[in-house]
Amino acid sequence: MFIEQPPLFYRILFPECVWRLHKKRKCVYLTFDDGPIPEVTPWVLDTLDRYGVKATFFCVGDNVKRNPGLFEEIKRRGHSVGNHTMNHLQGMKVTARRYLRNVAEANMLIKSPLFRPPHGLLKWAQSNVLREHFTIVMYDVVSRDYSRKLTGEQVLKNIKRYVRKGSIIVFHDSLKAEKNMKYALPKAIEWLMEKGYSIERIKSSEE
Repeated sequence: MFIEQPPLFYRILFPECVWRLHKKRKCVYLTFDDGPIPEVTPWVLDTLDRYGVKATFFCVGDNVKRNPGLFEEIKRRGHSVGNHTMNHLQGMKVTARRYLRNVAEANMLIKSPLFRPPHGLLKWAQSNVLREHFTIVMYDVVSRDYSRKLTGEQVLKNIKRYVRKGSIIVFHDSLKAEKNMKYALPKAIEWLMEKGYSIERIKSSEE
């Protein structure tokens, strides 16, 4: 459960971050980390279109640089985008200066006030600076679609077990997560709709 749904004590460490939204409304927010890549992201976009769903993509700057047309297609289809650093950098492993420079480099391409740290890990010094420029979006439910130890059925089960009003749910449009995500995403969308949840994108304060 520590991975699938971050515990209260971890949320308390970073109260400035967004973990859930609109807790009294029966809505959830699908998010996708690590793209865009041509092998996976177009499938995600087509699947979301099929269900009439909008989501939020936290993009790695290097992938945006390699696939600028695909990045523009995400926005063209009405989805939100956010910064996921330039090189999927884990904040706990590097200095604040290097980390912030990496985020700034990605921001030159992505130009979004939304930010999500890779692996959900940040140092306080990094967070204190970033929150002056970004809304730091964490998550309430991690599907764990990236795990080689889980099946697609188990990934779907994680969603069903931990989702609640206002949950921000994490999937990944990455090669590592492709198999499990392709199984679980459409079934999760159908299940959420059957349970009466609306599925929305995360809007920035600028909208």
